[in-house]
Amino acid sequence: MNTQTRDVIHEVTRASDENRMPFPQVVEALMAVGVERYHTDLIAGRKTYYLPDGETETVPSHRTSVAAELFSAEGVEQALRAIQRGDISYTEFCDRIAAVGCVSYIVSLTGRCVMYIGRANDYFIERFPDAVQAP
Repeated sequence: MNTQTRDVIHEVTRASDENRMPFPQVVEALMAVGVERYHTDLIAGRKTYYLPDGETETVPSHRTSVAAELFSAEGVEQALRAIQRGDISYTEFCDRIAAVGCVSYIVSLTGRCVMYIGRANDYFIERFPDAVQAP
């Protein structure tokens, strides 16, 4: 992995955690350096980014409290709509989805979707909004 890709990954993670970069900009920046997908572990507080050639980069990220035992797809969707409207920050979003049972999520940049996963592998899939465009 080249230095530019690694730098973008670290900056995007910091900017998200500091509520400086909205999701559409995250997607654009990561796709521009060739990231294919990433996994966010809300409980451990880390993100792993994957390149098509198999290289990975794991970085610390916002850590939530232990997720609720029962997963609520409706609760995840409500948090998604709130962040899309700009009503809550990214860190609030993470805390809210953990409160409704989400422990991690996987973003597929190439597949243009996010899978939110609960403790018992329950899940909710959200396609990227039309406003999120690939570069």
